[in-house]
Amino acid sequence: MNGIPNAERRRLGALLEHTAQAEVMARIPQFSQAELHRLAPLPETVPETLGMLVFNMERGVHLAELGDFLESCPQLKPFDVILANELDDGCVRSGGKNTAMELAKRLGMNVAFGLEFIELSSEKDPKGFHGNAIFSRWPIRRTRILRLPEQYNWYFDRQTRIGGRLAILAELDVGGISVGVAAIHLENRTDGPGRQAQLETVLRAAEEMFPGMPVILGGDLNTNTFDGRDKDAIRRIAGSPALQRRCLEDVARWEGCLRAAEDAGYRAVPETPVPTRRKPLPEGDHLDLRLDWLLLRGMDALESRTISTQRADCGFAPPGSALAAFAGKELSDHNAVWASCALPR
Repeated sequence: MNGIPNAERRRLGALLEHTAQAEVMARIPQFSQAELHRLAPLPETVPETLGMLVFNMERGVHLAELGDFLESCPQLKPFDVILANELDDGCVRSGGKNTAMELAKRLGMNVAFGLEFIELSSEKDPKGFHGNAIFSRWPIRRTRILRLPEQYNWYFDRQTRIGGRLAILAELDVGGISVGVAAIHLENRTDGPGRQAQLETVLRAAEEMFPGMPVILGGDLNTNTFDGRDKDAIRRIAGSPALQRRCLEDVARWEGCLRAAEDAGYRAVPETPVPTRRKPLPEGDHLDLRLDWLLLRGMDALESRTISTQRADCGFAPPGSALAAFAGKELSDHNAVWASCALPR
């Protein structure tokens, strides 16, 4: 995906002072493009199940370690498709790399990338692109970028961005079986009804693009059960075990997007109340949340699990690898979610 010169990025960003976000984004063709790279050889055999992985990679900052994690963690095996959030392309914080492309090459997978934000906080960024990706061992037939209804304008946030949340949809050819997938990132700086409006947009698009197909939607749905703009609510939850149980056990009661998916015939995975995100708190502690999901229609999850991305749980790291030498606390502030999904016959 072609970059935009820094001066032009800043000129476009300044337009947001008096111009609607959608109008500014319409002037930037990259926001409507899916960058697709077909890198994988065709698998020799068709499996009975698809190994699906949802993973918010926190910008791909620890890229070499993430690659080691994906290649060597036994709990992730096997995976055929990764629905990934938060991957950088040309950001100083992640070494200026196209992190999606680097991972696709290392894993030998096809990849489709969608641009979520253009970062403006660093003038040193070569491109400042940040988005979501679908990785697949199976051919990607076609893709679509779906912009979600705006719930928050990130230009006026301390992170200073152009853009907004998206889903990238793709039709996969799994040994002659068409499977619809989507990598989704819903807004955290909004409330439950805001996220529900965004996911309902995805559900309608999936119905239109994948008629009669088995469908797997997944990603960071930010189902935190509170309005991410409300710092007082976050503090109340951090100080209340009962409210913290709401974030893990009663998510569907507070997040209409999950009920909307169920009404549309989808099953949410994982079903057990296991945390998938560690939200940092100012005091240095963290709040456990359930944000990352697979939504399945026309397929059954035979088993699923949530895999820790904390360094203390990476005892499988190969000796001499970047992961074995990693001194940080965690590869990402999100855990990974894996499921084995039965293919229809």
